[in-house]
Amino acid sequence: MSTKTETEQHRAVLADAVLPLSSDRRPVPGPITILPRPEPAFARAVQAAGGTLTELSAETRGLIWLDYGRANDLRAVLDAHPRIGWVQLPWAGVDAFSEVLAGLDRTDLLWTSAKGAYAQPVAEHALALTLALLRVLPKRARSESWSTLPEGRSLYGLNVTVIGAGGIARELIRLLAPFGTEITVVRRGTEPVPGAARTVATDALPGVLPTSDVVVVAAALTGGTRHLIGPAQLELMRREAVLVNIARGPLVDTDALVAALAAGTIAGAALDVTDPEPLPQGHALWAEPRCLITPHSADTPEMTGPLLAERIRLNVVAFLADGRFVGVVDPRIGY
Repeated sequence: MSTKTETEQHRAVLADAVLPLSSDRRPVPGPITILPRPEPAFARAVQAAGGTLTELSAETRGLIWLDYGRANDLRAVLDAHPRIGWVQLPWAGVDAFSEVLAGLDRTDLLWTSAKGAYAQPVAEHALALTLALLRVLPKRARSESWSTLPEGRSLYGLNVTVIGAGGIARELIRLLAPFGTEITVVRRGTEPVPGAARTVATDALPGVLPTSDVVVVAAALTGGTRHLIGPAQLELMRREAVLVNIARGPLVDTDALVAALAAGTIAGAALDVTDPEPLPQGHALWAEPRCLITPHSADTPEMTGPLLAERIRLNVVAFLADGRFVGVVDPRIGY
């Protein structure tokens, strides 16, 4: 039995080098509040970095928001305490807080998220789902008799398209290396991603899909990426291709996916996220033999807890001293 701790097993995977913020962008340091309530592990992370914890008051300068929702409550706290200069959010994606990010007219407020922190467990899950689809495991798991049909594909040497270029995408590229896959990354720009054979902009996606064996959705959900995979994109994919979504449910048009799977337009889909989420009992995807669904479980609290604690520790150090904030969010683009 392994005796390793989660912090030894997992580390953050960052898309960009961490550079100190310029002095004019750094928030004023001071006491830090954890809401909605302090969690011991995260309180210890603040204290380990030299931070001072306090109840929410006019003295609060940093806020660690641990609720994965309640955006309106967060907005109310920030409206009532305009001297808060730094907010740490708990997710890698910040779409749940998009209205707060867009609605607050405060250029002095620094936002950080957990982006990159959970990349390793999520990329591991993406690989597991990919292998399951290629080996026809959704069908095998539902079968009640021995099949003599020779089905299943090897991942070795296939063309893999990864939509997104953040920590999950970069860790997945590393995990795919032993399989000799040809990897294309689709991202907002065309700056090359290490380990990918090519990197293209999002508008080039239609030209990439017809040659893809595996398409992994690992992008941020923003106003511009909703239904990034819809009827037109699914129609462009090969009948032997599979789709994996470990990012956010609304990146894929659910109705279009149901239709494509029923028609055999693609060979299969694996979803750790759905739209709607949770996926209702009786939804067509539950009965679809080409579909594998996991309940948003690519990372568990046991995996993410130590990773978030380390992100908090690093950002408290940045807040109080060196300005090297990790996971800085740009409210203009939504991640």
